[in-house]
Amino acid sequence: MQQPYEKYYVPAQSPWPIVGAVALFLIAVGAGNVVIDTTKETSGYGSILLGAGLVALLVMLVGWFKNQIDESMSGLYSAQLGRSYRQGMRWFIFSEVMFFAAFFGALFYARMISIPWLGGDSNNAMTNAVLWPQFEAMWPLLSTPNGTTTQQMEAMGLPAINTLILLVSSVTLHFAHTGLEQNKRKQLTWMLGLTIVLGCIFLVLQVEEYIHAYRDLGLTLQSGIYGNTFFLLTGFHGMHVTLGTIILMVLLGRVLKGHFTPDTHFAFQAGSWYWHFVDVVWVMLFVFVYIL
Repeated sequence: MQQPYEKYYVPAQSPWPIVGAVALFLIAVGAGNVVIDTTKETSGYGSILLGAGLVALLVMLVGWFKNQIDESMSGLYSAQLGRSYRQGMRWFIFSEVMFFAAFFGALFYARMISIPWLGGDSNNAMTNAVLWPQFEAMWPLLSTPNGTTTQQMEAMGLPAINTLILLVSSVTLHFAHTGLEQNKRKQLTWMLGLTIVLGCIFLVLQVEEYIHAYRDLGLTLQSGIYGNTFFLLTGFHGMHVTLGTIILMVLLGRVLKGHFTPDTHFAFQAGSWYWHFVDVVWVMLFVFVYIL
């Protein structure tokens, strides 16, 4: 007997993808110009573009989340669409894996190839004497050709505390997920709320770490390859923690409104996947950026 086709909800045309694309474009251009402006005495339009991009991104997230939630709560989705959502989330996380793999690859190239090459490794014996006579092949590289020096950010202290915070947040989010699957709403609410608090503490401590880097260590974006890779990796990870915290806040709001059941809660599961991914990336970052 032929099985009946499952319904597959196809939403109407939405403005949110193009709004999100414009927002990301403005953020990229604005952030780039903000970095350039820090090297000049006069400020440009970078901060304006960056602010406009962040506002557009916020509008997009609120509008798109609202549409998705309304569709889900109206019973428009099917099991087939649920499988599509899971596949899409897996591909999204895979793209994020490759995103960070490129940055870790840049760190590896700088440490294992470029610096030994500048130090005269292999058949480049004259490179050191000609390009940078005072160069010492070491990592982290604490000086630049123009004489700018910095200090290394130690692993112990704020980075170690933040590592512990994110590891604990994965545990609390797991207990929140367990509470949802067992229909223990109180456990779900409190553990999810605690996870959000831990995420916010992480971000506050990362800001403190950056202030310490700039004010006390002289570790800035102008500190050569070490400063560049440090802020590239930790900064983009902080951006992902921010996005993950926003997602968890949206999930908490839905939980408080009575959304999700033990059998139907992929939105919560997707947010959980993303948070655990962010935690794993930080552990790798802590090892390769702060320790090794």
